[in-house]
Amino acid sequence: MDTWQLTDSTAIGVHLGATDDLAAALTAIGLPGPRPVVVLVGGAGGLGADDLERLRPLIAEALVPVLEEYGAVAIDGGTDAGVMRLLGQERAGRQAGFPLVGVVAQGTVNWPGEPPRDGTADFEPNHTRFLAVPGTEWGDEAPWIADAATVLAGSAPSITLLVNGGQIAYDDAARSIESGRPVLVVEGSGRTADQFAAALRGEPADARAVRLARSGLVSAVPLDSLPLRLAITSALDRSGDGP
Repeated sequence: MDTWQLTDSTAIGVHLGATDDLAAALTAIGLPGPRPVVVLVGGAGGLGADDLERLRPLIAEALVPVLEEYGAVAIDGGTDAGVMRLLGQERAGRQAGFPLVGVVAQGTVNWPGEPPRDGTADFEPNHTRFLAVPGTEWGDEAPWIADAATVLAGSAPSITLLVNGGQIAYDDAARSIESGRPVLVVEGSGRTADQFAAALRGEPADARAVRLARSGLVSAVPLDSLPLRLAITSALDRSGDGP
């Protein structure tokens, strides 16, 4: 594996070829475990400007302060879109110090010095670290996000937060659940998160949400900063044996 620094940024990254390299890669970018971890998944390019501003208080008033208080690591998809953009912007705006790790499939991002390609996205500039993993399609990063969180957390608590989300979010949630990591969905944030919330209430919902909700690892909070902050705090207060 080789490390690199993002142009016009202090962010450092590493190229990965195998999941067996994750522990060494995280150590190489200054993140040895165990560390409490919050995985953020959900809406990206499908979120409009109005949706982003509606969701911004959740990130600014609930997620960022808790990450900072607990010295937790945030892990997301690392591109300059949707909830990943919100988290990067709010971390920078509040001058927070928690590590923010973006996990990107190498063929889905625009690399500095190379011409942009159709269907790719920019790196979110306020992330502090990146893991560049094999893949050319959106969603190829999903198993790596889950595995990185598991490896980094170790015996420390971890949780996945689902805000809005499209089709890939079902895979993100499934992989967290397969890892034994609880998934907290924000009801009212739209799309995939609301399908999970409906499934938890026993109402008609996407079959994937219904199946995953039966795991017992999915819970929901309303679209409100205080309940979300309390739920994330409770998850990170948990002492346990891994995710």
